[in-house]
Amino acid sequence: MFKKIFKNMSQESTENIEKDEVNGETVSENQEVQQPELSVEEQLQEDLAKEKDKFLRLFAEYDNFKKRTAKERIDLFKSANQEVLQSMLPVLDDFDRAMNEISKSNEEVLVKGVELIHEKLKSTLVSKGLEIVDVKAGDVFDADFAEAITQIPAPSDDLKGKIVDVIEKGYKLGDKIIRFPKVVIGQ
Repeated sequence: MFKKIFKNMSQESTENIEKDEVNGETVSENQEVQQPELSVEEQLQEDLAKEKDKFLRLFAEYDNFKKRTAKERIDLFKSANQEVLQSMLPVLDDFDRAMNEISKSNEEVLVKGVELIHEKLKSTLVSKGLEIVDVKAGDVFDADFAEAITQIPAPSDDLKGKIVDVIEKGYKLGDKIIRFPKVVIGQ
């Protein structure tokens, strides 16, 4: 019985192979259909397109690298400058207080000499990018631009929630605030 089944199976498979051979192709079950091969010219064009794409990506990456390093270098110079300017701020504050006291003096020559030195110091710091954060009494308090030291009862109703007094000036370097102004606000 097994011989009979085996014989029928083998006859069917030979008939299938003969049918495939008649169509002009011999295809086995495990064989995959191959893609037509590219000509040498088409292969070279495909390789050239791949290399062009690789070159463009590499060029874009290099351009981004140049921009990033230039930005990092500028940021480094700004931050180095920031440390020096921050260390000079207490000196500038002391000079401002000295100017207020010396201006009360009757000696005009002394006042004029100290005033010249004070202006020279301020102009040098401004040339390095230092700017005063413009906050004055009567302005609306904004926590993004000033630091509230304390709150006092407002001397008048129009000063509630506003700056009553500026204790210490604030400074910025470019767009970045390096020292917030210290203020008193009315409640």
